[in-house]
Amino acid sequence: MMAVPLPLLVLPVAACAFFVGVGLWVICSHFLTIDIPATISHPARLRVFHCLFQMLMTWGTILEKLRICSMPQFVRFMHDLLPLRKDPDVVVTDLRYGTIAVRLYQPKASSCTLRPGIVFYHGGGGIIGSLNTHHGICCRLCKRSDSVVLSVGYRRVPHHKYPVLVRDCIAATIHFLRSLKMYSVDPARVVVCGDSAGGAAAAIVCQKLVDSPYLPKIRAQILIYAALQSLDFQTPSYQQNKNVPLLTLSFAFRCWCGYLDISPSWKSTVMKGAHLPAEVWEKYRKWIGVENIPERFKRGCQLMPREPVNEDAYLETNITLDLMNSPLLAEDEVVSRLPEACIVSCEHDILRDHSLLYKKRLEDLGVPVTWHHMEDGFHGVLSTIDLGCLYFPCSSKIMNAVVHFLKGL
Repeated sequence: MMAVPLPLLVLPVAACAFFVGVGLWVICSHFLTIDIPATISHPARLRVFHCLFQMLMTWGTILEKLRICSMPQFVRFMHDLLPLRKDPDVVVTDLRYGTIAVRLYQPKASSCTLRPGIVFYHGGGGIIGSLNTHHGICCRLCKRSDSVVLSVGYRRVPHHKYPVLVRDCIAATIHFLRSLKMYSVDPARVVVCGDSAGGAAAAIVCQKLVDSPYLPKIRAQILIYAALQSLDFQTPSYQQNKNVPLLTLSFAFRCWCGYLDISPSWKSTVMKGAHLPAEVWEKYRKWIGVENIPERFKRGCQLMPREPVNEDAYLETNITLDLMNSPLLAEDEVVSRLPEACIVSCEHDILRDHSLLYKKRLEDLGVPVTWHHMEDGFHGVLSTIDLGCLYFPCSSKIMNAVVHFLKGL
């Protein structure tokens, strides 16, 4: 009998030890120390969910250091291993609009009238997230609102950085708007919708297409815990929720650097507000200043003085002022002509104040806003709607609110 070479015996043992070691490190450093607010339902479930996510991130980071694959690619690969939800009442078709992957969801039942259309942009900070991670959400939107849903698989980090995400979303939306007859979609009832970075894409698409005379007008925008500005990391929600899963401050900053191709070495400067000059902060204070946030959301927060500008940091980070990154900074003349909005915010979300500030801007300029605030919500909770034992009831509340809004259009 041939002896098995020692290296072939050692490698599996080493691999197992590696994965177990990473798991133990994540449990020790995250499971017992992460900040779980008292109003979160199923706190132990969130701890487990966060640890699983951190394990994927840690394994991905190690593989990236070994130059085997990038962290985002590994995390997306693992996410996409989950089986896709199948619904016999929904017809799902994978397509390509040029180089952009899209997925079309159509109700199986025939209809004698044109249906509403929803263009959906998934979240993930331009780093994680995919057509697959948000497949269940799109299936439910299609079935429950009796709408045709187009999910946009925009290109992501590491191979595609700013502004590819937004450009892909704009291009796919234009293609869909020009093809409504093919999909039996009512041109008067097309809605854009997204969560997190996808919510930002929805807001930007609305702003970019508001003056397009040869395209059907967007009927409404649905922004679910959207990332709407990328310059200020000192608002109350950043202070209150910096260690709350699933989007901690450290991971938010990692996404920010990865998508905008900014060096992580500027973290301390950015957190102190020293990456932008005083005149820039003053210019946008009327829209992003803390005085625009209702008092009940400021508990336990301190107004932190901004340090003098670091000119080198400003030269490398002023891309954050681009409206393709910060739709919250659009001029009044643009914002006042946007379609009505449904805004969903979560209390325990680092990006909560983005929604509150955009809501105020829209309302101040006469744009109708339907606002749903989830007191027990956290960033990314909607994605748990099909995760079985990791399901959070808040995800169904968000889905119900969105469907109710859609049916009222």
